[in-house]
Amino acid sequence: MSWDAVLFDCDGVLVDSEPISNRILTEMLNDLGLPLSSEETLHHFLGRSMPMCMTIIEEKLGRPAPENFTEQFHLRTVEAFERHLELVPGIGAVLDSLPWPHCVASSGDHAKLHATLTKTGLYERFQGRIFSAGDVSRGKPHPDLFLYAAERMGAAPARCAVVEDSVLGVQAGVAAGMCVFGYAGTLGKRALQEAGAHETFEEMPALRGLLQRHQPVA
Repeated sequence: MSWDAVLFDCDGVLVDSEPISNRILTEMLNDLGLPLSSEETLHHFLGRSMPMCMTIIEEKLGRPAPENFTEQFHLRTVEAFERHLELVPGIGAVLDSLPWPHCVASSGDHAKLHATLTKTGLYERFQGRIFSAGDVSRGKPHPDLFLYAAERMGAAPARCAVVEDSVLGVQAGVAAGMCVFGYAGTLGKRALQEAGAHETFEEMPALRGLLQRHQPVA
């Protein structure tokens, strides 16, 4: 039996956006008076939706963030993406080789997904199969987004594969009853394994073989 669908996170899995957005967020937080390092920012915010990030930021600040913080972050990241954003190395060939239906299920909002996927030439490939945390009431680590994506794809959760690079994303895939493959391009393998990833890998070209070997048997 083959996969009903393969669900891809976007940032850090399809597009190499995490270093860019993490750098910008770290700079903006430092300017607000939160002296976080890049590593600390990654730890606190990787894989979270922007509303969840803002809740954490305001808890750490002990006061509301500036009203235009989210807007400024979006503008600065889009500008940086226009100059520097590229595909995750090897993902293009992997997508070309997949015999199973596949989609995007990301914590990013639709505006960001449109910008990043268009910039990297992936939007038309996934058009109509792009799902955001904004489509559901609860983002990752809750299973809602992956279950919603599976439903829209006409796929049974137990016959879905999830490709994630964050602990929260792995936890969401596990909670959805899906088989999760952890891409250790941003975090180390251990964190993804401890979150419940079925397999972890460090080079994107390895994904095609992993998906082939671990197809559901019933």
